[in-house]
Amino acid sequence: MAKHFSLPWRQVHLDFHTGPAIPDVGRDFDPRAFARTMKRASVASVTVFAKCHHGRLYYNTRRPERHPGLRPGLDLLGQQIQALHREGIRAPIYISVQCDEYAADTHPEWLARKPDGSIVGRTPGNWFTPGWQILDMSSPYQDYAAEQTAEVLRLFKPVDGIFFDMCWDQPSCSRHAIAGMQRAGLNPENPDHRDRYAHQVSLAYMQRFFRQVKAAAPHATIYFNSRGHANLAEEIRWQEQVEIESLPTGGWGYLFFPRHVRFARTFPKPYLGMTARFHKSWADFGGLKPYAALEYETSQMMAHGARCSIGDQLHPRGRLDNAAYELIGRAYARVAEREPWLHGARPVCDTAVLQMPAPQPKDAAAKDTLEGVTRMLTQLACQFNFVLPQADWRPYRLLVMPDSVAVDASLAKRLRAFLARGGKVLATGTSGLAADGTRVLLPELGVAARGISPYATTYIRFGKEIADCVPPADHVMYERGVRVVPARGAKALARVVEPYFERAWDHFCSHRHTPPDRLSTYAAAVQKDGLICIPYPVFAAHARHGNYPYRMLVRNCLRRLLPQPVLRLAAPTGAEAQVMRQPGRTIVHILYYSPERRAADLDLVEDIIPIFEVGLSVAIPKPPRQAYLAPHRMPLPFTYAGGRAEAVIPRVCGHEMVVFE
Repeated sequence: MAKHFSLPWRQVHLDFHTGPAIPDVGRDFDPRAFARTMKRASVASVTVFAKCHHGRLYYNTRRPERHPGLRPGLDLLGQQIQALHREGIRAPIYISVQCDEYAADTHPEWLARKPDGSIVGRTPGNWFTPGWQILDMSSPYQDYAAEQTAEVLRLFKPVDGIFFDMCWDQPSCSRHAIAGMQRAGLNPENPDHRDRYAHQVSLAYMQRFFRQVKAAAPHATIYFNSRGHANLAEEIRWQEQVEIESLPTGGWGYLFFPRHVRFARTFPKPYLGMTARFHKSWADFGGLKPYAALEYETSQMMAHGARCSIGDQLHPRGRLDNAAYELIGRAYARVAEREPWLHGARPVCDTAVLQMPAPQPKDAAAKDTLEGVTRMLTQLACQFNFVLPQADWRPYRLLVMPDSVAVDASLAKRLRAFLARGGKVLATGTSGLAADGTRVLLPELGVAARGISPYATTYIRFGKEIADCVPPADHVMYERGVRVVPARGAKALARVVEPYFERAWDHFCSHRHTPPDRLSTYAAAVQKDGLICIPYPVFAAHARHGNYPYRMLVRNCLRRLLPQPVLRLAAPTGAEAQVMRQPGRTIVHILYYSPERRAADLDLVEDIIPIFEVGLSVAIPKPPRQAYLAPHRMPLPFTYAGGRAEAVIPRVCGHEMVVFE
């Protein structure tokens, strides 16, 4: 990427998955109207289609994959690119990879196969359900896709960028994959070996296509979508940016983006969030989400320093939906006027959350932990990133080891060095302990381990040191913990109250768990110097149960470890806050939107409800000259003492930017 290039803040990802049964593709396409609609909507970049999931091509080519409904001579892709460029709008090109219905139908031997020989894709057991067939990238299909890519690079040289989609690791038992595994010394009968080979295949074709694009267009951006973000450390060399596809109403939910952006932004590449204008998910023709939802989603992106991308799907006849672009334009007008406070801004974080490499997507406990820690620390206005064990921890003052971090000799050494430099550590669950709770792998925890509790449900009695704002009761813990007692030099901050007995079919009490019986000798929170151990999976518990005393337990422990955090916020727990810094400026983004369960599986923001008199205190090294609310530069009274600026924002209506400079 050219050094002067800056990824645009306002993008549209324009889907065009158009089945061959559609007869009038591009019939109403007007290149000037197309580009001017984008321009009026303040769009700076549009991803346009060369090839869709149906395997069809949308430009002038002699290849048989050209869409049969595209009238002869119509170069839809070429006209889109030319029209957008005339308006000063970028036009990176989309190419579908592992979804290609044309190739699947004409070359079924290229399909990915399950161990029983059936194909990957469609609905299992019902061939007659609409759905995609999945191609095997270890088959000759990879060369076929490379040939298509080469033609696109030649015809539209130099391309602004290539967006390769549907690029996950796809295990396969096709004859091509089996032969490849055998050549690699892997056992095709072993599911782990099949997964390993699938990953090797992905890395190989990513490298191949990356080099292919760069050879034709050195300054083009390149992105492989559908990759697991946990693989970024290994794959970032083949990604020119990091895109977080997250349609909150389309199955991702409102927690997906903030969870993943806190990891993506630790890498030295531009990053963006991708939502869509649809009421639900992709290809929701006629579905428009409320403006409030789109404002929230783009505001959340801005707050985290992410570029914005809004997905749409062009009607087969080539005419944009005016209502959709009025919606997008309204959201992007807000983004455009805030860009001076976005360029070059970097997050200011004092807390790092340890994320183990490449968690398995089917590991429900790991997913709950990551969602729980994101939800809880956001509610506490903590400024945090997710980091890998091998990352540079020096920028952080606090390290959180959530629920089940396995500590080996190498990690223990790094943790000791972090503590020796004055860093603080919060460890929860079995982090630093053996998985069975019988051994302490990190003596600095300050506990002696007595094994996993025999009780599925116990109770926490807060000690006076961490009882602030906690009702004086024994609070239920719905998840099983580890029995620990303080070691020499450590102090119990909370104790475990155990029930009369474990609930069973032949002895139980009432409708749910057994009532509390006795204060045990075991601790629910232990502090030794700069480390606090909570021997419960408190973050997964928060994700599963939403019991607010869990948040108070963590909050009050964090206050002991980090009494002067980057940010303190006096606002409802539904508020989100992010501190960003530009040269000479500190910007605090405060968001308050209220997603509601509006349908069985759909959370939505439809109303923006203001909050008032929101107090904040932010750590700033030097006294600011002024404070104001951006983008209108409304002056904001503030005080500065002890390295902290304090102010009260009179009103937050959705998204407010507080600037100290």
